[in-house]
Amino acid sequence: MKSNFISKRETSEVFKEIFKQWIITLPKCKNLKMFKVENYTIFTSNDFRVIKIKDVYIPSLLSLDILKQFPRVVIDMNAIKFICNGANIMRPGIINFSKFSEKDIVCVVDKSHNKFLAVGKSIISSEEMKNISKGVIIKNLHYIGDVFWENMK
Repeated sequence: MKSNFISKRETSEVFKEIFKQWIITLPKCKNLKMFKVENYTIFTSNDFRVIKIKDVYIPSLLSLDILKQFPRVVIDMNAIKFICNGANIMRPGIINFSKFSEKDIVCVVDKSHNKFLAVGKSIISSEEMKNISKGVIIKNLHYIGDVFWENMK
């Protein structure tokens, strides 16, 4: 794992790319630290952590203030073990949800404790989801216990 602080110009470019994909507010940051690991990159500051896989930026499950700004789905307790093993989020496991569009970053929260379990990319919008009863809704990109989780702890 190779790490280094990136320049202000590079930090600015990273933020521009993140803002193209996310419609949220990030804390101001002068310096980002970058960790290169195989086929992904992790950007960290004091206030947040972001994972970049190919051209997709994903908020880390350790960045709670940022996660709270994203749309979310609440899942049934029976779905937790599957999601924490990398399974995609299926319609039958979703019991509640906020509004989101197709290809949005969406957080997955458990019903009992309201804890963030995973972050994924929606395959369909929440409006379309209302009319179906089965199938994949969110592609699981980052979950508790995955390689990103272990590297950031």
